[in-house]
Amino acid sequence: MLRSLLLILLFVSCSNKTEWVMLFDGTKVNGLRGYKMDSFPWESWVIKDGTLKTVPGKHGVDLISQDTFEDFELELEWKLQSGGNSGIFYFASEKGDFIWQSAPEMQVLDNLAHQDRLRKVTSAGALYDLIAPSQEMVKPIGEFNSVRIISKNKQIEHWLNGEKIVEYKVDSETIKYLISKSKFKDMPIFFKSYSGHIGLQGDHGEVWYRNIRIRKL
Repeated sequence: MLRSLLLILLFVSCSNKTEWVMLFDGTKVNGLRGYKMDSFPWESWVIKDGTLKTVPGKHGVDLISQDTFEDFELELEWKLQSGGNSGIFYFASEKGDFIWQSAPEMQVLDNLAHQDRLRKVTSAGALYDLIAPSQEMVKPIGEFNSVRIISKNKQIEHWLNGEKIVEYKVDSETIKYLISKSKFKDMPIFFKSYSGHIGLQGDHGEVWYRNIRIRKL
């Protein structure tokens, strides 16, 4: 009897684990498209040396996942040019003209040369304009930074290069207060949903992403 119960529990535990989905594996894009587009914007992004990077001099297009996610774990790596800026979005919708009008963002930034470094709440790894990272973990320009974003039961974690640097509850009074004091205070659709698309910012200059994968929790 005990053996049968243990086997059942093991089966349930294994069946609850979802597989990683590779959104970009170095050679192929899977499950990503342009914001408010039906297809991938190859005029603005290119695959080069195992990375997915923006095309300099082109009008940038943000990327968005085809699927939506609520409880998830996202992993990827990024690097920037000097003075570069980008962002990783989650819980995005396509109701606004721009992805940042609905979606919270983990900041991607050159912390040495970009002006956003001057405010901790807009530095690399921050919940953009809302929560500063607990420590600076960004690597020098030219090196890849590893990211994990975890969403589970409305609890969010930002990890950068192996360290948890931001943690918060999405429906907390603290978050509501921070939004009321931020640039997002007059944006009616900002952070109104706790499920949505994943996004990558592509209109802020040259940025490289690789090893982009996600799984539902």
